[in-house]
Amino acid sequence: MKFISWNVNGLRACEGKGFSDAFRQLDADFFCLQETKMQEGQLDLQFEGYQSYWNYAEKKGYSGTAIFTKHEPLNVTYGLGIDEHDHEGRVITLEMPDFYLITVYTPNSQDELRRLEYRMRWEDDFRDYLLKLDAVKPVIVCGDMNVAHEEIDLKNPKTNRRNAGFTDEERQKFTTLLSSGFTDTFRYLYPDLEGAYSWWSYRFRAREKNAGWRIDYFVVSNRLADKIKSASIHNEIYGSDHCPVELVI
Repeated sequence: MKFISWNVNGLRACEGKGFSDAFRQLDADFFCLQETKMQEGQLDLQFEGYQSYWNYAEKKGYSGTAIFTKHEPLNVTYGLGIDEHDHEGRVITLEMPDFYLITVYTPNSQDELRRLEYRMRWEDDFRDYLLKLDAVKPVIVCGDMNVAHEEIDLKNPKTNRRNAGFTDEERQKFTTLLSSGFTDTFRYLYPDLEGAYSWWSYRFRAREKNAGWRIDYFVVSNRLADKIKSASIHNEIYGSDHCPVELVI
């Protein structure tokens, strides 16, 4: 079973840069999107054989998530069920017969870490949410989690030490998540692989130089780890400042 996750940084813009072609080429069972930056009705995007589910931010042109699936879910929920977190379209959960699939667009701590305090509350609440699901059946969570976990996960760790996405606080929350019973699928297969990034700044020709960050993840319940067949980063696919990441289970 093949899963794709992609922060498209505006689905309408990405569609103009070949999104549909990439979607068909990747041919996933589940195709999860973050940062769709859309409201309902702004883009009629359908693919034969797929159902789609959308969570829109209340603020126009901001955040938002979607999942395209070839498989009928038992149930679909939106958000975490916590009002503070549920106005920005950041989470969709599909309950499948044997697992939960969650796509997430984790809040960015922003310039000067203006939103770091909120981000810390989000992290605790999101982890609690995953643990409740995990108590019922295994969890597959994917998305732009807005953190480079270890120094190996970004090109320039020293100069980014107190920048959003690489603060000690954010990295520790990711460590805490993993130690709660979850596996970073890419690092499970490639613990020492350097230069593997999923996001590059649009500035300074960063993608051309591969001066990037790995902030897009597939994280699974530990009991699924031995079912991981492959984990890939599709840095050959353009259309966004992020590239798609893949998991095969």
